[in-house]
Amino acid sequence: MEKILCDIAEPRQLGLQDPATGVMEGIIELHNNIMFYLIIVISLVVIALGTIINEFRIEKNKIVYKEIRHGTLIEIIWTVTPAIILVLIALPSFKLLYLTDEVIDPAVTIKAIGSQWYWTYEYTDYGEKKIVYDSYMIGTDELKKGQLRLLEVDNRVIVPVNTPIRVIITARDVLHAWAVPSLGVKCDAAPGRLNQVGITIKREGVYYGQCSELCGVNHGFMPIVVQAVPLPSFLSWVLSH
Repeated sequence: MEKILCDIAEPRQLGLQDPATGVMEGIIELHNNIMFYLIIVISLVVIALGTIINEFRIEKNKIVYKEIRHGTLIEIIWTVTPAIILVLIALPSFKLLYLTDEVIDPAVTIKAIGSQWYWTYEYTDYGEKKIVYDSYMIGTDELKKGQLRLLEVDNRVIVPVNTPIRVIITARDVLHAWAVPSLGVKCDAAPGRLNQVGITIKREGVYYGQCSELCGVNHGFMPIVVQAVPLPSFLSWVLSH
């Protein structure tokens, strides 16, 4: 049976979207590891609180506990244990942070420019041939059957799979943010500044994102749609534009 992938936000969704890049796989793994430690810590704290409340209530014991001053062993335990947990969380997070900043020699470079309230994309790797187009959200009254409300655009970002891609991100007017959850990408678009992210998409598909920086009254109406296709299909698309 074919697995149904979650590459868009779903109603009442609790988990993360399915990963399509190595970075997103690392983000999900780090999230799961932190949740594991979190559950253990919360469980131990609840057990300790319950034990203390039960064993040290006045009705059960007549000892004057205000005379108890120190517990060297327990103080060592509750100091060393959190330190070990923080190290176990920090090491993979540092590795993931390095991977998110690393940009492998890209085969495709795309410039994404945020404006109020749409995106402009530029492909400039093909000599004199320069592909530039705007990407606007499709209005609710123009949607076709199967298209997603507030997420569909008239011009998608077309990229090849299994290919290092660099996205250079900036803005014309105010702060925006280019974010696609399934790709593990979220990068600020600041006027006068060029930020960059590297992505390598592992599978074909259509990935939805949105501007993630409050940029004005129509902030919620500038979605991002990335379509990953085989390399021959990408080359055909380039030649046709």
